[in-house]
Amino acid sequence: MPFLAIETSSEHLSFAINTPSGIVSREWLVGQKQSEVTLPYLQAFLNECGLTMRDIEGIAYPSGPGSFTGLRIGCGITQGLAFARNIPVVGISTLLSIAEASGAIRVVSCLDARMNQVYFSAFEKHNGQWTTLIDALVCNPEDVPMPDGDGYTGVGNGFSVYQAALDARLGAKIDIVRSELFPHAAQLLTLALPTFAAGQGRPADEAELVYLRDKVALKTHERVQK
Repeated sequence: MPFLAIETSSEHLSFAINTPSGIVSREWLVGQKQSEVTLPYLQAFLNECGLTMRDIEGIAYPSGPGSFTGLRIGCGITQGLAFARNIPVVGISTLLSIAEASGAIRVVSCLDARMNQVYFSAFEKHNGQWTTLIDALVCNPEDVPMPDGDGYTGVGNGFSVYQAALDARLGAKIDIVRSELFPHAAQLLTLALPTFAAGQGRPADEAELVYLRDKVALKTHERVQK
């Protein structure tokens, strides 16, 4: 059964679909043009895969944190497509997505949150399953929490934007920094597939976005009110 992932949380737009031979994905650098290009690029991607939305059994989307506009676009498109097909959705943390992309076991994820702040979390993988060591938060780079132990891989553009502050704070904890990693649909789908397989996807109207500055997860009716 093919499932689709739509990743719009950054200036990189990407899609992914699982096939019998593995996950197929495509990615474009679109800047702030997600609202203009996401649907036509998605149609082109589906055509390339020889599929239509009638073939898709569920949709994964980035639940945040990230660009408010990008997240809303991704969630809105996901909801519209899922409503039309009456298929489930799964939201995946962008911070966990880049942890998955690293291939590491102990990861500190850090994304630029603008306003001289970062989105931050820490994870560890055991037997193929991720455990959250530090819950996602937004803070100044010099104030990020210290994870227990050492041997971490640092991932995300926060490590390039705030290199000096994060190195001073976390340098003794981190062995490798991969600031080039960004949220991608391939990892988003990889993380969502077990939830789909377990029948634990959610109805489209229950899709949530996590806005850490608001410290809440907003559902559809709450986003309309804001």
